[in-house]
Amino acid sequence: MKLMARLFEFWGRRWLAVFEEVGRFFYVLHSTLLWTFRRPFDGKEWVRQMVRVGVESVPVVGLTALFTGMVLALQTYRGFARFHAEAFVASVVSLSLTRELAQVLAALMIAGRIGSSYAAELGTMRVTEQIDALYAMAVEPIHYLVVPRVAAATLMLPFLVAFADGIGVLGGYSVAVGLLGANPVVYWEKTFQFLDLNDVFSGLIKAGVFGLILSVTGCSKGFFTTGGAEGVGRSTTAAVVMASLIILLSDFFLTKILF
Repeated sequence: MKLMARLFEFWGRRWLAVFEEVGRFFYVLHSTLLWTFRRPFDGKEWVRQMVRVGVESVPVVGLTALFTGMVLALQTYRGFARFHAEAFVASVVSLSLTRELAQVLAALMIAGRIGSSYAAELGTMRVTEQIDALYAMAVEPIHYLVVPRVAAATLMLPFLVAFADGIGVLGGYSVAVGLLGANPVVYWEKTFQFLDLNDVFSGLIKAGVFGLILSVTGCSKGFFTTGGAEGVGRSTTAAVVMASLIILLSDFFLTKILF
């Protein structure tokens, strides 16, 4: 009986922790949506966060997309050559990037770079009582700290993904044409033959949702940090892991809805 009681206690605590995390996520999301359109608007902070998320993330997203397109072209060309379908490599590369790979890989990179940073910053402010000081000064921390960060990630990730789409296609072109000897005219023709605007815009919608998810996850983990410096480290790690898992889970449902 004691073993059963301990087992139920163990799993009960685990499920309570899961529900607590879900509640914190939706609390931060709900509060962010409420405060986004309320004055005053800190335009400088919004721009600073957008530059941080967008411009400063271009190198890592570009390199990720470039080598993804190159590897995808290399692998599909070798496979398609077995049944003489090399001409369709371009279609596979463009559709894979615009529909799936560019959004997911860019979101995972940004979750590691930006989501962890959000968690560390807000977590440090929490354990050093800076967030409590904002409450004491009648300043809403969600409005002052979270809204610019969430807005920046949500708005800038679609631009990063559009950039990744183009870079990935160019990477595939460089391998297929420059390394494997594919016909460049046929490659460009096949790139756009089966690609339509719905593929591109649906991918950009997914990117915006992923930006919202990773930013809210990072902010929520940091906002509710406890345990001093060690707690900041735990929150930073948990923010990346949770954001990555939620992105992959939501990707399935978004793909089911949009395509």
